[in-house]
Amino acid sequence: KWGIPHHMLLLFIFFIPILGLSNGTETEQDFTWHLKKIPQIVRERTFSLDSPKFEAKTKLELNSVCGIECQRKLPVPSLSDLKNLLSYETVFENGTRTLTEVNVLGAVLDPAANTTTRRPSRKKRQIYGTDSRFSIYDKRFMTNFPFNTAVKISTGCSGILVSPKHVLTAAHCLHNGKDYVKGSKRLRVGLMKTKSRGNGTSDGMPSFQWTRVKSTHIPKGWFKGVSGDIALDYDYAVLELKRPHKRKYMELGISPTIKMMPGSMIHFSGFDNDRSGQLVYRFCSISDESNDLFYQYCDAEPGSTGSGIYLRLKEPNKKKWKRKIIAVYSGHQWVDINGEQQDYNVAVRITPLKYAQICFWIHGNDENCTQG
Repeated sequence: KWGIPHHMLLLFIFFIPILGLSNGTETEQDFTWHLKKIPQIVRERTFSLDSPKFEAKTKLELNSVCGIECQRKLPVPSLSDLKNLLSYETVFENGTRTLTEVNVLGAVLDPAANTTTRRPSRKKRQIYGTDSRFSIYDKRFMTNFPFNTAVKISTGCSGILVSPKHVLTAAHCLHNGKDYVKGSKRLRVGLMKTKSRGNGTSDGMPSFQWTRVKSTHIPKGWFKGVSGDIALDYDYAVLELKRPHKRKYMELGISPTIKMMPGSMIHFSGFDNDRSGQLVYRFCSISDESNDLFYQYCDAEPGSTGSGIYLRLKEPNKKKWKRKIIAVYSGHQWVDINGEQQDYNVAVRITPLKYAQICFWIHGNDENCTQG
């Protein structure tokens, strides 16, 4: 069992984001949250579906999903494809289910969207070399921003607070592509608090205040992507809580390209299964990217799936740096590359389209989602 000294943790969290500024080839202005015009997601119609069976087993590793080589060959989705992929299912706490069909306005279809950079393959493991994860024990960090935004999902995953009532997580924590997983009918979200020893002091280990989930949104693209199978591109979901959590949450951001990230570094915290009862933080660099996915070497174990990946960039025309969520950690996945199964730690990028959809789920309209 090991922790991290307070001064070292502060160094990692607050100074790592500007490492990329030191080589003389980049300027501070490179690392700014650039405002982008967001496409509109417009609700067309909603109709009822049969209630799910809620019988699927939670599976935190996926086999034979579309990987790097497959991504290169995918056709650019047409407007009709996007309308289908971004339509979404909503499951309510009483087990009822609806499908909402949407229209997409103002989307820019990029013919070069699915290009990736070739990298050598990796060995089959989830911890690469020295384990670089940090267990957070100090309650001054654990229950304050940004660590307080990490939550535990009752199906065994992690998530992140994105509004006073909403949590962002991975779709496959709730649905295996065919049915909703066991336990998702009575889904709960655990918000961190520190255990009290009874004498008013804390032992530094987190416990959870559990809150019921009112409804869950999952994009239709997760059920059947353009490749004819479940698509990692759409491995994200939003949970609406029954009551507000009254804690600071993290805002969404549009995922920049690797070269626009300080040091190409990302950060995320979750509840890895091999460190039971601990909040685990890590930072690492992105190795490959496609339009919708990050491929990286972040040390992570099952349980951290669904964590919100964030970074710090400067706010436009200000000196202040701000953290925003730019991806959802999909976890350790097996992908098919030239007929062979290879493993990657994969994250789903928040593109302008996904920003529009997640923002729409949070606000219930597109008026608050015109720029990101």
